This record gives sequence, C-alpha cells and structure tokens, in this order.
Amino acid sequence: MAAKQKILIVDDDNNIAELISLYLTKECFETAIVNDGEEALATFDTFGPNLILLDLMLPGIDGYQVCREIRAKSQIPIIMLSAKGEIFDKVLGLELGADDYMIKPFDSKELVARVKAVLRRYQPLKAAPAADSNIKIVEYQDLVINQTNYSVMYMGKTIDMPPKELELLYFLAASPNQVFTREQLLDHIWGYEYVGDTRTVDVHIKRLREKIKDHANWALSTVWGIGYKFEVK
Repeated sequence: MAAKQKILIVDDDNNIAELISLYLTKECFETAIVNDGEEALATFDTFGPNLILLDLMLPGIDGYQVCREIRAKSQIPIIMLSAKGEIFDKVLGLELGADDYMIKPFDSKELVARVKAVLRRYQPLKAAPAADSNIKIVEYQDLVINQTNYSVMYMGKTIDMPPKELELLYFLAASPNQVFTREQLLDHIWGYEYVGDTRTVDVHIKRLREKIKDHANWALSTVWGIGYKFEVK
C-alpha cells in the first residue's frame, strides 16, 4: 500500500486546524498540526510534509517569514490561508513562493480540491518517466527546460524553480512566438479548480524574469493588452 501523503497544518486557531485536519484525514491524508511559526519550521524538518497549509497571522514568526525560510531550502507546495483578501496580500504571498492562496472563511470541499490539485502538479517532481515518449524537453541556446524531471538549465547552471513557474515557462517555450492571454495561461497551468485572478500569471512571469534573463536569440515577452509569449528571434 502506498504511503499516505502528509499535510502540515499551521494555524494559531486550533479549532480551525482540527477541522481542516478532520476533512483531510477523511480523504486519507496524514496530518500534523502546529500553532506558531517556530514550531512550523521545526516540524517541517521532522515531519517531512508533502504540502503545507500555512496561516499568515501567526504569533512570533508570521506566515510570510515561514514561507521565506521554507522556500530557501525546499520547493514543497505551500497553500497560504488568510483572512486578508486584498490583492496586495495575495501578490506578496505568491511572490514569496506560495503555490496558492485561500481567503478565510473557505469551503472545506474547495480546500480539499485545491490540496489535491496542487499535489497533482507537484507529483512529477518525484516521478520517473515511464518511457522515452513521455519525456518533455524544450531546448534553446543556453536554456533547457525539462518538464519530465522538473529541471531548468540556464547558462550552464541549474535554476531552482517551483513547479508552476517551470510549467509556465515550459508551456510558453513549447509554443514559440505564440501569444497566450492571461486567462488561457491560468486555465492551462492552474486548471479549472483554481479560482484566482490574472494577477497570478503576472507574478509568476515576474519571478521567471528575475531568474531567466532575455537572450540574444529568445525572450519572455509581454504582448501589451493581450498576454505573453516566448519570442524566438
């Protein structure tokens, strides 16, 4: 029997944390609950979660700082939970490396659906290709994007990249010079389960541009008023 996937629940409201744990346990996940940022960082190393549900308003170290510290050493998926629904808060969370952002109060079924969706996208990180026909690689001068083993080589160096950043880059690079709207990219990369806004795409493009600079032969280009394309010159 396959081992249960582990979810680390970080929330200072233990009643909410217990309720989330109950829903996830019914879906055959193994859960651990912690109530502050320091305990979250310590438990991350000992529990070895497959995904983290991270409340932002925590005593001591807040959720933003927890996200920063985890992202410095791991690309494990993080879904932020917050009563803050402003665009600024969502964008900040995504820029720090969160994979999704849910506003409290949320529907339990939606939470479980998002957990499963994020885990499905992350699963290929640990999966070996079944056959050569399944290998997904796009190559350009000084850039190799491998979606089979989720790796990116840029200027001869491996670039660390969260799953959705890599998937977005691969999707654009696999269709050179084709323009995609933000809505199309949301649908292809995040899927119908994702209830977000197009700012999510902009944030991920910004993070990609910080890691992958424009090349003499190709560039990640903005098509004003429409969306983005991987431009081959």
